Amino acid sequence: MSSKTAILTDKAPKPLPGIYSQAIVNNGTIYCSGAVAMDPETGKIVDGDVKVHTHQCIKNLSHVLEAAGSDITKVLKVNVFLSNMDDFADMNSVYMQYWGDVKPCRTCVAVKTLPLNTDVEIECIAAV
Repeated sequence: MSSKTAILTDKAPKPLPGIYSQAIVNNGTIYCSGAVAMDPETGKIVDGDVKVHTHQCIKNLSHVLEAAGSDITKVLKVNVFLSNMDDFADMNSVYMQYWGDVKPCRTCVAVKTLPLNTDVEIECIAAV
């Protein structure tokens, strides 16, 4: 029988109450909700371009993964959502600095809009 456990850490932006969890752990796998470039303390998108925002998204995901007993090197799959595919190269220049030697599988798509009109959102699935 499987069980699911919600993850909540103050080191990442708080989820909207009653809507979603920062992550769910089930059978040794962590499913992280999408992370935007929000400062966990202020609740506002950090100032900067898509490179700064990509760093913040990954930082937020890292904190959630750590709260779940994992880390960024155990990520198996990443989904990146960009509001403008012209930002692909800049996002990639930051993205490549993370995830360890064996990069996870990845999908990257452009979407019409993202929460708070930001330019990038990243979600991932990882092993515990």
